[in-house]
Amino acid sequence: MPPNPQDQSETVVPDQGRHVSHETIDSITSRIAISDRLKSPVARELMNEKKRWKQLAKQPVPRPDHTRVLTISNQKGGVGKTSTAVNLAAAMADRGFETLVVDIDPQGNASTALNIEHGMDVDSTYDVLIEGTPVKDVVRQCPDYPNLYCIPSNIDLAGAEIELVSLVAREQRLDRALREYAEAREEAGLPRLDYIFIDCPPSLGLLTINAFVAAKEVLIPIQCEYYALEGLSQLLKNIELVQKHLNPTLRVSTILLTMYDGRTNLASQVADEVRQHFPDEVLNAMIPRSVRISEAPSYQQTVLTYDPQSTGALSYLEAAVEIAQRGAN
Repeated sequence: MPPNPQDQSETVVPDQGRHVSHETIDSITSRIAISDRLKSPVARELMNEKKRWKQLAKQPVPRPDHTRVLTISNQKGGVGKTSTAVNLAAAMADRGFETLVVDIDPQGNASTALNIEHGMDVDSTYDVLIEGTPVKDVVRQCPDYPNLYCIPSNIDLAGAEIELVSLVAREQRLDRALREYAEAREEAGLPRLDYIFIDCPPSLGLLTINAFVAAKEVLIPIQCEYYALEGLSQLLKNIELVQKHLNPTLRVSTILLTMYDGRTNLASQVADEVRQHFPDEVLNAMIPRSVRISEAPSYQQTVLTYDPQSTGALSYLEAAVEIAQRGAN
């Protein structure tokens, strides 16, 4: 059968001027794939972290004109007190500041995280508080930072609450010990301490009161979960009593949101509520819920040495810089 002329008129002849090479198609496909990957949550998070690292590198970190003593306290357990104490201390030491951690928790977790020996046969905060042993004879240098020191704790401290009751000036013993240590460092020609972080037990007993009396500032870590504000009113009442009777210069200078999970509405709601109650005290930096932060102490390290490029390390460095900048204002 002869071909239909109408069919021939509809025959499509390839337009050589519009020919697209395989290389061009591959390039376009690759760009589309990259664009799709950049839209993913993981990619956005990585880009955000890269931006945060760049901003952090530009931030000035002023040296305080006096020794800043911060007590890290919250009678609720599991809110990140010890992690905050050791990682902020490591961040300050990483920035070149002379830093001391006072482990006043009988569990001795801060000593563990800083790789400081704290067995039963090691002099500790118990000897400082109960026996009057000078801090210079008890303090240990952290292996990871030459300018980071720790007064270790051990289980002996568990009985100190009872033994302190009968001692003279029981609430001022840590304050006096730290003042004597500052004088001893000056006499020995050592540089002045820039920061002292006191890691408290999860209670409001005499050990914590000693920490309140020795400090000028209180840093409260608050977990971004449902029970975050429970018990906080009692902590603030105790701080007010210490202000009234023992240390009028004490103030809540810093609140740090910890264990933040941006994927949940609850964490955002808790963060917003805390910021409404304490608009001037809450840091902009927040500590995420992080496996790296949890793993680091099992290797006797802070997260800054265990995984220095992690989100946890970045967050604690940001918090440290913000604390330093606020203290300079």
